[in-house]
Amino acid sequence: MASAALLKSSFLPKRSEWHTTRKSSTPQPTGIAFSVRAGAYSDELVKTAKSIASPGRGILAMDESNATCGKRLASIGLENTEANRQAYRTLLVSAPGLGQYISGAILFEETLYQSTTDGKKMVDVLTQQNIMPGIKVDKGLVPLTGSNDESWCQGLDGLASRCAAYYQQGARFAKWRTVVSIPNGPSALAVKEAAWGLARYAAIAQDNGLVPIVEPEILLDGDHGIERTFEVAQKVWAEVFFYLAENNVMFEGILLKPSMVTPGAECPEKATPKQVAEYTLKLLHRRIPPAVPGIMFLSGGQSEVEATFNLNAMNQGPNPWHVSFSYARALQNTCLKTWGGRPENVKAAQDALLFRAKANSLAQLGKYTGEGESAEATKGMFVKGYTY
Repeated sequence: MASAALLKSSFLPKRSEWHTTRKSSTPQPTGIAFSVRAGAYSDELVKTAKSIASPGRGILAMDESNATCGKRLASIGLENTEANRQAYRTLLVSAPGLGQYISGAILFEETLYQSTTDGKKMVDVLTQQNIMPGIKVDKGLVPLTGSNDESWCQGLDGLASRCAAYYQQGARFAKWRTVVSIPNGPSALAVKEAAWGLARYAAIAQDNGLVPIVEPEILLDGDHGIERTFEVAQKVWAEVFFYLAENNVMFEGILLKPSMVTPGAECPEKATPKQVAEYTLKLLHRRIPPAVPGIMFLSGGQSEVEATFNLNAMNQGPNPWHVSFSYARALQNTCLKTWGGRPENVKAAQDALLFRAKANSLAQLGKYTGEGESAEATKGMFVKGYTY
């Protein structure tokens, strides 16, 4: 309750259209009371969020849709079949000792109900490794009518029943990804739609026992500088936290998955890890209340090494939140290419995954040095107009 009221008074810019006033002959109270509701799951949500935001650990994002997973498989010459998806996901979740560095794994719906190649439930394999299973709950991006060729994220219809079913299947946190494009504006409409959708999703997820990961990704596309990214990010996060408060979301029971503040991928002026850390931490201090347990950054097309160095730079001093990672390609790229679809390469691929996970674990602790990195890990993975 206090964090929501604090946001109203100090974190967010005032907007006349957000509040209406009424004339009265008697004095009206100036304070705004919030009733933060997370249902019967409040204590569990806080415990889950703290568990995921534990020292030296982060999230493995392996929630690629079947279509996106097919693109990854095609890059190594494999067909997009359920058997091949199962084989690859089995490789990931069964890597020995993965839970030392990974606290949560975001799954696609197929994976949540899937078994490994040797017949064990994927969810059970994860929990045995002390890794919390999570689930992607949005239904993808579609064009936003009336905007500047921007998108909005669908999936609120039926979300409550889906979340309840996912909880019964063993999921304990959820992810909803929407995007903001700087080259396309972003328009006020797109930012408000993104923030409102995230807030409604977060409230529904908490009401059904799932810790919501709040992810408004500011895309790397564009040739803008780091100052422009910072400016847009401030607006986006102000709007997001305003609507989270409006929807009575309990901040102690959420996790954030923001983009780092970097220049656009096509900007000629590149930023150092120190610059990225300075801008990103300044953004977090201005917009994110300390009640939030964890900031789990997305990599967004950075190279594996770049994403790790940037995270490491942000952990060179104490932060009021757990500052960590929720990477997909920046954890899986070298692993996938090492595997190549060959059974005899499974151990080498798992070793590559563990190396990458350990590197980011060290970065979360501020102890990463870059020692032993391969040339493959330094290659950028930005794809213009990339879709999941």
